Amino acid sequence: MKRTEKRPLVTGELSDREAIVFAWVLAVVSVAYLWFMVNPLSGVLGVVAILLYVVFYSLYLKKRTTQNIVWGGIAGCMPVFIAWAAVRETIEWPALVLFTVIFLWTPPHYWPLSMKYAEDYKAAGVPMLGAIAPAHSVSVQVVLYGWAMVICSLLLVPVGGAGWVYGLSAAAVGAWFLYQCHKLHLLALAQKATSRTAMVVFHGSITYLTILFIALAIDPFVGGPIMESFIF
Repeated sequence: MKRTEKRPLVTGELSDREAIVFAWVLAVVSVAYLWFMVNPLSGVLGVVAILLYVVFYSLYLKKRTTQNIVWGGIAGCMPVFIAWAAVRETIEWPALVLFTVIFLWTPPHYWPLSMKYAEDYKAAGVPMLGAIAPAHSVSVQVVLYGWAMVICSLLLVPVGGAGWVYGLSAAAVGAWFLYQCHKLHLLALAQKATSRTAMVVFHGSITYLTILFIALAIDPFVGGPIMESFIF
């Protein structure tokens, strides 16, 4: 693939053996650290994350279904559970909301990217939806997942006690990202969608998630939970 042609494994700078040894060392050390230095639950979740990505996604799903990154994306959501378990020693509803936000974020992040690199994915035998489906069909999915993601992000207000900084930021950046998704859909319907317009959504998804989590990090230090404002 042209997108990955300069990676160390492709260029030969790194051998398969070196990559496998390095990966095993990282996996063992990270899981051991989580288990013994943090808590067993975070260690177990670390193992689950590795198995989901390496076995479930990379070895099984990636070349078998157009929904590969949807279900394979579960591995990318696991850091939320690991971090929550590391601090709280359990999994609670706010963690599940954040997990779901990232799960729903994955398709509108990766499918526009696969629209740009469609030929690369086809040549590599990876059936990414954005590479093999018509642009208008892909854009519909991007819009639907985008809406579900934004709605889910707002659930952190009643479920997780998020405050005004997070609530307003989630609504504002969510509206902006949905505008980008709908714009791509309209262009696709008019058969004017291009690699450039698809990448606007791809980069927009990164901006969206970055702002969302920055707002979430700042929120506890500014004001109080929104729901408390409506309790008399």
